[in-house]
Amino acid sequence: MHKTLRGFLLLCAVSLALSVIGPGGLLPAFAWDDDDCVGCHGDPSIAEEGGAYLYVDPARFEQTSHADVGCTSCHDSVTDDHPEDDQRPSRAGCGECHDDVEAEYAESSHSESADCTDCHNPHNVRPLVGVSAVEVNRTCMECHGEEDVVASHGVWLPQTTLHIRSMPCIACHTASEEFTVTFYVESVTHGMSLDPTASPATHDQLMAMANEKEGVASILDGDGDERISIEELRTFYQKAKARDMRLWGMMTPEQVTHDFTTLDNRWDCSFCHARGPETLQESFVALPGPHGGYERIPVESNAVLGALYGSPDFYMIGATRSKVLTLLGALIVLGGLAVPVFHGTVRLLTMRYRRREK
Repeated sequence: MHKTLRGFLLLCAVSLALSVIGPGGLLPAFAWDDDDCVGCHGDPSIAEEGGAYLYVDPARFEQTSHADVGCTSCHDSVTDDHPEDDQRPSRAGCGECHDDVEAEYAESSHSESADCTDCHNPHNVRPLVGVSAVEVNRTCMECHGEEDVVASHGVWLPQTTLHIRSMPCIACHTASEEFTVTFYVESVTHGMSLDPTASPATHDQLMAMANEKEGVASILDGDGDERISIEELRTFYQKAKARDMRLWGMMTPEQVTHDFTTLDNRWDCSFCHARGPETLQESFVALPGPHGGYERIPVESNAVLGALYGSPDFYMIGATRSKVLTLLGALIVLGGLAVPVFHGTVRLLTMRYRRREK
């Protein structure tokens, strides 16, 4: 009986040791999870201690695609004693996951001047549809100054500033595909000059117009069906005008490459100013979220074509049209043709009568 009890206790001790030490005989490393990392790096005060790059906004990071893979997938050398060990954790190379993009980018002229993180913050990276076209251009102009961009394009491009405001740089300077029209709500400031200035409206500005329970989307999607009708666009404009706001449309690509080449058709005005690609007839409204990023809501099909009805501040020659203007134009043409036809017909019918008078 004594031996049996001693054997049982020994078995319990071995089982406990294996559960703590593991069958391999080595103590397992401390398992860091994202909450542990955000506990320190999500506190803004960490920037004061070691630099701004150490701070990661947890709300913004949570909305990125990188949040799905976790912190230690990229920083896998974090030790149990971090940060007391004074060792800077390793950082994964972007090409470890995005090898196809890295290979394409390596062949571009940009690769000699900028790394991935010069344009993309890995802790705030979002898909293209979640970033405003204004932000895309702002990133480009951190290296390419706005004045220089306007000057270089102004040599051949009429209304240069308007064009630059109407599309992201990557629309022309990459082999982007499938373009559509994306509307952003702008806050308009009327200064001393005749031309007002405008900037993307913030989430807080739009919440002042919105139903607090339903969120920012309610300023346009009144019935909550996740689709904006022309009638809802009209209702929005009635409210927005009083608050010095408007919708500003930009032609944005649905797919973008990293080759940074300018295709020959980008020099052709008809690339934008023609009714061609079906995607150009579709449109979205992109609304800012509370923690950065944008959420798109589709607009009623062909609403972008009714400039006078749905989006009076947006008109792209050749790609948009107004039914009213189309009708008026047709009446003017028909009226112009009717005058000579009527006049000729009357003269033909009265020819014999006029000859008798002579």
